[in-house]
Amino acid sequence: QVQLVESGGGLVQAGGSLRLSCEASGRIFGNNVMAWYRQAPGNERDLVAGITSSGTSNYADSVRGRFTISRDNAKNTVSLQMNSLKPEDTAVYYCNFRSIHWTGRSTDYWGQGTQVTVSS
Repeated sequence: QVQLVESGGGLVQAGGSLRLSCEASGRIFGNNVMAWYRQAPGNERDLVAGITSSGTSNYADSVRGRFTISRDNAKNTVSLQMNSLKPEDTAVYYCNFRSIHWTGRSTDYWGQGTQVTVSS
């Protein structure tokens, strides 16, 4: 099992910045991906950004160039720096840890979610 604890989030005006952090604990070993997803009311949970244990990252088109994901493998943490925030970034943001077994099978773990609200 892997436990995820998120911090950050809150209320910010459009154009502002926020930083989300997530710390993983428990059975952390081998290949894994840490990511941030978000879910707005009435919408599905969508990938915002992800980063592999080797440091390869990917972003949703809607946030590329504004958000930066990073991780510290020694501390088992992942962060999301969000700049130039827009009202449409408003959502609950979830930290995700995907453990990838050598067979290719994967297991997802989720944080409790943190609210990000961007006012216009």
